[in-house]
Amino acid sequence: MSNPVKKYNPPDPILLTLFANRFMSVAEAMGRSLQQTAISTNIKERLDFSCALFAPDGDLVANAPFIPIHLGSMSFAVRYQMQLHGKTLKPGDVLMTNSPHAGGSHLPDITIISPVFDSDTDPHEIIFFTASRGHHADIGGILPGSMPPTSTTIFEEGANVLSFKIVNNGVFDRKGLEEHMIEKPARYPGSSGCRNIRDVESDLKAQVAANHKGIQLIQQIVNDYGLETVQEYMYHIRANAESSVRNLLRDVAQRAGTNVLESIDYLDDGSPIQLKVEIDEKDGSAVFDFEGTGCEMRGNLNAPISVVHSAVIYCMRAMLDMDIPLNAGCLVPITVKLPQGSLLSPSETAAVCGGNVLTSQRIVDVVLKAFHACAASQGCTNNLTFGAGGKDKDGNNITGWGYYETIAGGSGAGPTWHGTSGVHTHITNTRIGDVEILERRYPVIVHQFGIREGSGGTGRFRGGDGVVREIEFLEPLQVSILSERRTRQPYGMAGGHPGALGRNTWVKQPRKEDGDLPEDADQNAPLKPRKINIGGKATVFMGKGDRLFIETPGAGAWGSPVDGEDEAHHVHKHEWAPRGSLAEREAAQAGF
Repeated sequence: MSNPVKKYNPPDPILLTLFANRFMSVAEAMGRSLQQTAISTNIKERLDFSCALFAPDGDLVANAPFIPIHLGSMSFAVRYQMQLHGKTLKPGDVLMTNSPHAGGSHLPDITIISPVFDSDTDPHEIIFFTASRGHHADIGGILPGSMPPTSTTIFEEGANVLSFKIVNNGVFDRKGLEEHMIEKPARYPGSSGCRNIRDVESDLKAQVAANHKGIQLIQQIVNDYGLETVQEYMYHIRANAESSVRNLLRDVAQRAGTNVLESIDYLDDGSPIQLKVEIDEKDGSAVFDFEGTGCEMRGNLNAPISVVHSAVIYCMRAMLDMDIPLNAGCLVPITVKLPQGSLLSPSETAAVCGGNVLTSQRIVDVVLKAFHACAASQGCTNNLTFGAGGKDKDGNNITGWGYYETIAGGSGAGPTWHGTSGVHTHITNTRIGDVEILERRYPVIVHQFGIREGSGGTGRFRGGDGVVREIEFLEPLQVSILSERRTRQPYGMAGGHPGALGRNTWVKQPRKEDGDLPEDADQNAPLKPRKINIGGKATVFMGKGDRLFIETPGAGAWGSPVDGEDEAHHVHKHEWAPRGSLAEREAAQAGF
């Protein structure tokens, strides 16, 4: 956060609360507008989007309870566009970007940024930015759904837009959009352009409209209170978040009896994510040093630096036992050090689609483990995609479609609470597609969707259970799964047992053409399906009648039960953990 030139008087507590809620209400109204006007299942039903308000310097001011991984990284995107366009922006301009190099998370998350101008005193002065980020189900790439589990370079993952003025002086640039979304990604060998540009265009227009709604509302607040007062309390809100995090860090160091916290965890392939937190108790600051983390990966679990900051700011906000908006002030006391060339600071061409949704979860696990806050949650988002279309055998681009969903699991237990079963955990905070909508819109049948009993870790406070989801495909489709915690269990804490591993099973109908039946097989005999474990990351062309059976991970438990030890004594032994918020407000679901 940039230091304000002007020194402000201490804030009025009532006005501070008022402005915090007014700013959050702007983001909430933007979100309602986006949901109502979008047409895709991903945005309208699953709510895989975020809206937020930013200061003129690009700092996050306020947001509603959307997707944490979006909110912490969107500031990077706003600042990058400011550096590119500077003073050239004018009323009626809207920018579009999704490049991880420009502050994006992964390519399906497209950010729309709109400058807010002072309509009264200086129509050329930017006083705020409104921005929305939505996950688009297909933006091209080598597979439908644009979340290929086998990608090794970002060019295989779809359209990569560094900066595009999607609206110029109030005019929507459809031709430019088609060039960025269809033509450019199709130039890479084996990759296709967007398979359904009409749906993507419609959702992008919904994002533009949501931003415009935010512009109208923030200008109304300025009209009500005056620009100087609004900017003063914008600063106070960020300063309040900064002060809260400094107090949290001091409290943790005091209760832990040390100012150095360390932890390490591993991705399924063995790549380490290592963290050392050094707290300066005097000023309440901390250095988060990820030295020792594994090098850049050939696969797609590399995480852009904006994603790392998102995970850290989420953890800080989730551990605060008070109701304040998530904003840039939460990161002011924190310095994040990332080893260059590591999977947390990869090269510009590295594949990243899994880093945003999976590695980010592991970063959260590592931070919360260092702070002794709670046991590991499922540590995964179980990304399922399927669809059709793309390039045919002759290289022609075939119009098609893609579907994407994340699947819930268990949340981790803590020093005073049991984990929750069947929830989206930590930085995802999305819904899953409703069965009725899924079956109506796509050629599938959902045979099972329920709690995976017994998959949570056992202990004094048990971990949450994962879920089971079994889907049958009614026509041949390309089906992909991108998941973690299939070889390394979610850890327990303070003697609690870990959660169960996840598993992905292909229930394949036997077919003679696939070599499943011998030539002399009795054609009248009942056919027994084959069960094939496809691993954590796979893409399979499934035939009609094939099923995918997904078992998501459980979560870790806290504490080992001891006869004669009461709960109060157990809590006392681990009382240095950050107070309060992760459990009671289920930070994995609604910590904002």
